[in-house]
Amino acid sequence: MCGIAGVLNMQTTRPVLEMDLRQMLAMLRHRGPDQFGVYLNGDVGLGSARLSIIDLSTGQQPITNEDETKWVVFNGEIFNYLELREDLIASGHRMATQSDTEVIVHAFEAYGRACAQHFNGQFAFAIWDEGARSLFIARDRLGICPLFYTVVNGRLIFASEIKAILAHEGVSAEINPVVMHEVFSFWSPLSPHTIFKDIFQLPPGHVLIAQDGDIKIEPYWQLDFGQASPAAERPLEDYLAEFRALLIDATRIRLRADVPVGAYLSGGLDSSTTSAIIRNYTDNRLDTFSITFSDPAFDESVYQQTMADFLGTNHHIVHATHESIGAIFPEVIWHTEVPILRTSPAPMYLLSRLVRETGFKVVMTGEGADEFLAGYDIFKEDRIRRFWARQPDSQIRPLLLKKLYPDIADLQKVNDSFLTAFFRQGLEQTERLDYSHALRWRNTARSRRFFSEALYQAASGWETQLETSVETLGVHFPPGFRNWHPLERAQYLEIQIFLSQYLLSSQADRVVLGNSVEGRYPFLDTRVIDFCNRLPTRYKLFGLTEKFMLKRFARDYIPDEIWQRVKRPYRAPIHRSFFHEQTPDYVRELLSPAHIRGSGYFRAEAVEQLIAKINRGMRVGETDDMALVGILSTQLIHHQFISHFEKANPLASDDDVKVIRRIPIRSH
Repeated sequence: MCGIAGVLNMQTTRPVLEMDLRQMLAMLRHRGPDQFGVYLNGDVGLGSARLSIIDLSTGQQPITNEDETKWVVFNGEIFNYLELREDLIASGHRMATQSDTEVIVHAFEAYGRACAQHFNGQFAFAIWDEGARSLFIARDRLGICPLFYTVVNGRLIFASEIKAILAHEGVSAEINPVVMHEVFSFWSPLSPHTIFKDIFQLPPGHVLIAQDGDIKIEPYWQLDFGQASPAAERPLEDYLAEFRALLIDATRIRLRADVPVGAYLSGGLDSSTTSAIIRNYTDNRLDTFSITFSDPAFDESVYQQTMADFLGTNHHIVHATHESIGAIFPEVIWHTEVPILRTSPAPMYLLSRLVRETGFKVVMTGEGADEFLAGYDIFKEDRIRRFWARQPDSQIRPLLLKKLYPDIADLQKVNDSFLTAFFRQGLEQTERLDYSHALRWRNTARSRRFFSEALYQAASGWETQLETSVETLGVHFPPGFRNWHPLERAQYLEIQIFLSQYLLSSQADRVVLGNSVEGRYPFLDTRVIDFCNRLPTRYKLFGLTEKFMLKRFARDYIPDEIWQRVKRPYRAPIHRSFFHEQTPDYVRELLSPAHIRGSGYFRAEAVEQLIAKINRGMRVGETDDMALVGILSTQLIHHQFISHFEKANPLASDDDVKVIRRIPIRSH
């Protein structure tokens, strides 16, 4: 992975300066500390901060085609680059390097704007076409690699992270109140929004074309579920054989690197499976990395060690305490660049730091299995509630819900009538497009009770829309959505919002690249995704057995106590991470009434009451926990990006910077 940045004059004539790019790249140094590159051509400038993983000697960016008319900067990996390279060479293209970056620019020559459809990987890249005077930017299908942009003073400014955009002159940060409502309901902004006004993300699966002062954004891929007709369905063993071949190959090609590749090992099914594939189907050295917790409610070390011993890996652990989570949290928010409602990214940041300190730049991980193979309890919840809705007066059917969410202790303690009342909300509205998620979003939205009156007024009417139709809020539903199986509808929402906007950003890319480490995700291989999306739903969620297909695969490779264990979502402690014997000074300062009133996002009296409740040792429920971390992370966003934003020193003469200066080609 790397970091990229760029500037394109849309309605101004002042040339883009090298120092502009050096300043932006300095803010991305953590994403690519090995080498830097700058391309300058009058009205356009491109920059790259490189984490060198493939073709260490000749892969420095920017990279061009044969006649030096097209130039690319690239963040990510194209895992099928070797196969594409052979095809391109066979059709007459000449390659000067062994890198996957060069394959991109030649694929653009060969396939034009459709080139992204040919890539199996995780990517955000920008290509300047000198002859056409056009800028082409593309982002991978699920948004593993980030790409942000804004237009200020007649210039399109883009980068892998928002902080690089803010480092450009004329750009400043202001929180968007509407997006605050999105974050405190959906856990993340809805694409193309970011938390900052007038700074946007290129949506996953989209391209941006800038030419002649105009910007167009178009999709090249759409998440879709198309089950084969029952008559066309195959026996389970046929699906299993296809899945086995795809997942093994998806894991193998993600080991393509000129540096060692490690693997996360959570103790759960997903990472255990990919680690087992590495052990059984390659000769690679296998180092595994896990998080243990001082808080037993979150610790899975027994299962992690069981799996590490079974595979015989070189196993490394980072021990997360309440104190270490609270201490690292400001650094985590500096990298997420958005308020978050969980502390889960903090231990992941500590884990990626361990990976880097151990000498690894690349790590394999299991994201995507729960979304594409139906591993989350929310899918079971949707199934049970629909079953209950057919007999809404049943006293027995709602008791099935007590089997869910074993990680939420409070849910197991409540009496049956409370449980029934909670899950009955909207029970019979089964035709709602967001039926599977409406209850979760409504419950999360309770954390907005801490919002200030000004924040509420700035997004007037938002609450009503959430209750009636999320389509008007920007949740996109593709054609034919109503005709999909209910499980597929739930999967779509989980993938489009939770996976793409939160998990792959705040809990994956941003925290691993914060320590100059690249994450790789076999379950997000394009071929695996396509397979899962046409897999009959019963082979994903079999009754109430989650990830049925993956369990059938894994039982041949991992111990029974791992693949048979009940799904346990990865979580981390919240209020105890901030309020303890060593409560950090920044927590006291940013949550003080003066700072709460100064930023203006929350009601100081309500925040004081929440803190007092915690300090008295009273029970803190799920929504209070989410509200606390949301408030604190928002205060950190305000402090780090608005009131006290600091630019890094620009790249200096002793940095390894490749500078390409071109004379602009003007059309007549």
